[in-house]
Amino acid sequence: MRRRIKRVVLFCSMLILACGFAISLNHRVVLLKLAAPFLPDPGLGPRTDETPETRWFDDYFTVFEIDDQTYAIGETRYHQSNFNYLLIGANRAVLFDSGPGVRDIVPVVRSLTTLPVTTVASHLHYDHIGQYNGFESSAMIDLPALRNRATKAGQLAVLESEHLGYLEDIPTPVLDVGEWWAPGQTVDLGGRHIVVHSTPGHTLDSLVLQDPERAQFFTGDTVYPGELFAFLPHSSLGDYARTTDRLLELVSDTAVLYGAHRVATSGLPTLARTDLLDLRRALHAVESGDAIEEGLFPRTLEVNERLALWMDFPWSRRWK
Repeated sequence: MRRRIKRVVLFCSMLILACGFAISLNHRVVLLKLAAPFLPDPGLGPRTDETPETRWFDDYFTVFEIDDQTYAIGETRYHQSNFNYLLIGANRAVLFDSGPGVRDIVPVVRSLTTLPVTTVASHLHYDHIGQYNGFESSAMIDLPALRNRATKAGQLAVLESEHLGYLEDIPTPVLDVGEWWAPGQTVDLGGRHIVVHSTPGHTLDSLVLQDPERAQFFTGDTVYPGELFAFLPHSSLGDYARTTDRLLELVSDTAVLYGAHRVATSGLPTLARTDLLDLRRALHAVESGDAIEEGLFPRTLEVNERLALWMDFPWSRRWK
């Protein structure tokens, strides 16, 4: 999604302005739908040169051992370089994100654990829920906007504006939700406890998983090395600022944040508390009008050498 949108977003923003759509309340949706027909099929990239400790599972998936109970499953040939995380306890495991579904992630996970696996999505964009229904159980963050839409059988029809699958001709799915995890809830995997945090900003339904004992945070698209998209449908700079403040209360100087994408050519997409501090300063500067922004749409701001903000028009930013 990222590299594909970059190629056409400026062209489409000019088209929107020319057509008068820029003043529409739905201009974010209009922009993406105008972009979709112009997006080329990127196919799969070449096999990446990874670090020696990285294992190729096949010609698509890479496996990074963070520790003996924590693995990153990379899709480094996919144009968005997605990273999914397997957290293993004594009784069950959690798969945090399941990629776009370009290839079957199930055999990779089964090579790492025989325990029952619960999938949970960092948010509902298409490149994170491709195999959400592929394991024994699944969980969803317990937000009223989601819970109230689910059927009694636990089926949740994902909205087009939540999914964005039209960017790659991926149908909008119906998810089978077996568990609802409340913000602040601690999930016991058996000798390993994971805390659920609601982290709106990139989307309303974004969440972060924390392993307090290991000082690990699995952050999805909330923060990761690269361009943070705050101009999409349901993005909010105000939510981003409040989420960053909350994370800074939780993240220690020794903690590691594991993101869902990378821009580097090898290694894990990790950040640290210092990056959150830089992000908070940048967001406050944007809100006060002191930031030096560039571009038309999206407006861009370099946060540091690892992070950048991509934002909506100033008149359409959501701070409340």
